[in-house]
Amino acid sequence: MLTPSAPDKLPLAIVSDIACPWCFIGKTRLETALANHNLTERVAITWLPYELNPEMPAAGMDRTAYLDGKFGPGKRREIELRLSEAALESGVTFNWAKVTKSVNTRMAHMLVAAAATVQRGGEMTAALFKAYWQDGRDIGDLETLVAIAVEQGFDEQAARDELANDELRETIIGLEAHAQKVGVTGVPFFIVDGKLAVSGAQPPEVWTQVFAQVLAGRQQDDDEDR
Repeated sequence: MLTPSAPDKLPLAIVSDIACPWCFIGKTRLETALANHNLTERVAITWLPYELNPEMPAAGMDRTAYLDGKFGPGKRREIELRLSEAALESGVTFNWAKVTKSVNTRMAHMLVAAAATVQRGGEMTAALFKAYWQDGRDIGDLETLVAIAVEQGFDEQAARDELANDELRETIIGLEAHAQKVGVTGVPFFIVDGKLAVSGAQPPEVWTQVFAQVLAGRQQDDDEDR
């Protein structure tokens, strides 16, 4: 069993987009690996924003039209089949019939950031992934996001205030720009203990190797400090 030698939690930053299906899969695979090694409560996860399509209209667009434009006509079924196969192995389900719109996720990222200020960023992220990929809700829509926030126990007016907060919006834009500046070109992207980068929706066995490497490095640092 892998366990951190230090009493402090292991920081793990996750750069992702709610509209990224591989991010949903990657999140679940990571959670499986953490549970397998009894690390769930020993890791401090920070969710960082990334927009696959920052130019997406605020109202979103038809998902089939979006995928046809991005990958070529008639590709949607092929893409969804490949994702469903990967998801099935990971314990994730997608409800493709309900996912009819590709959405602008900037406000969704703002909601996650607001929830993170009260240590609820992970829960909000999970709620948004479920809302979009399984329930087919329009997470680019203000009223939908407010409703999700209320369902998660947040005050309705507080949620509206955060989603209208220009300073928070600029913070999200700045974080996305920083991610690109340091070389993040795709998501999910993970930064473990502030130094080890992991790209893509890696399976639990890869995470086992990552945790072993990081925790061994921490142990070595502890030994050298004594």
